[in-house]
Formats: sequence, C-alpha cells, structure tokens
Amino acid sequence: MKLMAIVLAAGQGKRMKSKLYKVLHPVAGKPMVGHVVDTLQHIEVAKTVVVVGYGAEAVQAYLGEQVDYALQEQQLGTGHAALQAREALGEEDGLTVVICGDTPLISAETLQHTIALHRNTGAAATILTAKLDEPTGYGRIIRGEDGRVVRIVEQKDCTPEEAATQEINTGTYIFDNRKLFRALGSVTNNNAQNEYYLTDVIGILTESGDIVQGYCMADPAESIGVNDRVALSEAEQLMKARINRKHMLNGVTIIDPVNTYIEKDVRIGADTVLLPGTILRGSTVIGEQCTIGPNTEIMDSVIQDDVTIKQSVLQNATVDSETSVGPFAYLRPGAKLGKQVKVGDFVEIKNASLGDGSKVSHLSYVGDAVVGTNVNIGCGAITVNYDGYNKNLTEIGNDAFVGSNVNLIAPVKIGDGAYVVAGSTITHNVEPGDLAIARERQSNKAGYADKLKARMKARKANKEG
Repeated sequence: MKLMAIVLAAGQGKRMKSKLYKVLHPVAGKPMVGHVVDTLQHIEVAKTVVVVGYGAEAVQAYLGEQVDYALQEQQLGTGHAALQAREALGEEDGLTVVICGDTPLISAETLQHTIALHRNTGAAATILTAKLDEPTGYGRIIRGEDGRVVRIVEQKDCTPEEAATQEINTGTYIFDNRKLFRALGSVTNNNAQNEYYLTDVIGILTESGDIVQGYCMADPAESIGVNDRVALSEAEQLMKARINRKHMLNGVTIIDPVNTYIEKDVRIGADTVLLPGTILRGSTVIGEQCTIGPNTEIMDSVIQDDVTIKQSVLQNATVDSETSVGPFAYLRPGAKLGKQVKVGDFVEIKNASLGDGSKVSHLSYVGDAVVGTNVNIGCGAITVNYDGYNKNLTEIGNDAFVGSNVNLIAPVKIGDGAYVVAGSTITHNVEPGDLAIARERQSNKAGYADKLKARMKARKANKEG
C-alpha cells in the first residue's frame, strides 16, 4: 500500500522570538524539518508534501526538490494546513503520515510500529500517543473498552476523570488517505479560535464507524514538539545523547559523552576514541582506530584510519591514514594530507596538498601549495601566496628540504631534492638537487653592542627625565 506524508511546517513560531523560521532551527546540526524528512525517507515514503507558510522560500531553499510543497497562505489551524495537500495527494490510494515539522526526535522505528498497528487492525486513523507523568496542557486520549480510541479531549474540556488520563496526543497520525481528505472536507471552525483542527477528523471518523487506533510510543521523549528555545535545548540534549549512544554501540569509545558533540550526519569507524571537548560537524567521516581530541573541532572533513588529531580545527579537509595533526593546528578548506604526514603545533594549511611522509612540524603557514612526498618544512616557514590581488601557487618537489623561517614568494617552484637554507626569501625557482640561499652575509662589529646599549639607555633616561 502506497505510503505518503504531509509535514505541517507553516507556523510562524512566534515563541521562538527569532528571525529564523521555526522549523529551520537546528538540532544536532540539522534543521528540525530536515530530521523529519530524513525519518520519512527512512521508512520509504513515496511522496512527501511539506505545507509551508511563513518562511516558505527559506524552507524550499533548504529542502530543495526532495519533497513537494503546498502553501498555506493563512494559518487557520492544523486541519486547514493538512487540507492544502489535497491537490497533491487527495486522489491517491494508500496511507498518509501527518507529522509536524518541529518534532525532530520521532524515530523511524516508532513510525514503523505505528504503521504496522494501523495496517494490521484495518484502522482509518492511528494516533501516535505518549504517556506523560505530567500531561497538563496536552489533549488526552480516551479509549474504549476494546482499546480503540474513542476521542481526543483538549485540556480545557477535560472532566476530572479525563484530566487524570496520562496518555496524550503527540500530533502525529497515520490515515487512510482518501478517508483523511473526505473528513477534512467536513471539518468546521466552530470553536473559540475559529480554526480548523486536525483532531476533529478523529471525531468525524469515529462517528462514521471507522476504526481509530492509538500507538503509545516506548520513549515519550520522542514526542517533544519545539515551540520555544527551552524546548529546543531539550531536544538538542536528547538528540545528542541518542547520537552518542548509537556511535558507542557501533564500537566508538567516547570518553566523556557529556562533553562530546556529534552532529546527525557524522560517520565514525570502530575503535576510534573521542576525547573530551571533541566537536564533529556536518558530513564529517572518520575512519577506524583514530584518536580525536581533546578540544578538537572537525567540520565536513574526511579522516582515514589510524589518524591522531588533538586540539585542532579542521574544515573541509582530507586526512589520509597514519597521519598526525596538532596540537593547535588549523586545516582550512582544501587542505589534503597524505599518509604518515605530520602537521604540528600552530601550523595552518589552506588549499594545499602534502604528499606522503611530509612534515610541517610547527609555526608555519602553507597555503595554495602542492607539496610532494617526504618533504620537510622547517619552523616558521611560509608560502607567501597573496600579492594583494591574486592567490599564487607554490610547488615543492619530492624529498625537498625547506629550512626554518623561509619565505617562498609565490608563484615559485622548488625542485625534487632541493635544499632551501634557513632564513632565505626565495623569489625564483630552485632546480632539482640545487641549494638555495637568499640572505645577506653576516657582519659582526666588535664591541658595538655595549655602545648601542649605552645609547638606548641614555635615550630612555632622557624620556623619563
């Protein structure tokens, strides 16, 4: 039976007090509506319609062509929002998941269990429910003696007995698609808010004799809907714990989960160890048997096996196996390190590749460069890549040696096996096997140090006087 979905994402989200559209607020590095769409894709929904209103262009820019859209020009309630998908889905046979775009924690497993109950019982609608110790403020699920849902009662309409019910409506449903749109056509706005409520569909279906079921989720934390920054923080912490647990169960050691932050789309190989203060963002992929941290941030980078990275920042970088980075290194976009490379403390690499076995051990900048294999770049050496208008390329051949405090003024080439003497400023190509030195010959002036110090001391005394 065809599976479809309607994502309700048209609300303004005033309680967020933000210029950012509510469903685009990130949880674990991904906008909330992105989590919802990912979950629907995981359960193999054939067609998803996202109902947008405020911020429609921003949502469409983020989700792109992976979903269809329906516009709710006026926010007249959840029933009215779902009805906007009628043109896209109204004539389809099958099941439709209706879910809010601000519920990032609902899992694919929970939706699959809800769908299974719906199918197995021949229900017209199945409500995803949760049991809360403190259900105040939520619509209560009232079941009959046979366990089926009889009605949903809002907090303000509850009798004392109904108010004591702990099972609540989460706002996520599975519907027979045709029955959904037929019932939506009968929903009225005859209520205090003058809005069309999706919950009224449940009453319409039960009155017509259709079966309405309720599936109570195992973990009520999944039911969180984010309406303000407090709930956003709660969702962030719950998602963080879920992600960390998944990686640990897959063989990753996280020394201090409370102080480790991993975004949703990060992948990590077995036997990798994450030390406290590690932050892994975006589409980062980390191989097996790596040691990452402490206090390291990696964004949208690919790290192969057996790599050590400590107290460093990497962004859009690639690091091959058995390489070490840090402490206090900065790999900027376009940095590509080969196998068994060493990038040490206070080294910055930008848009540059380092071949296998090369070393940049400390206090250097390598930008817009191609560095060969087994190259040694000494302390304080830099590639001078920018002339004020253009970025220029430095090329260093295999087995070359670049001494400390060398300036390589790009564009320039250092040939295979060449040796650049410390302190040199190189402006011309160095041929393979050549030695390059570019510094003034040293001159010592006997006894002049004492004269110079006396002169400076007298100058200081005059200023103080």
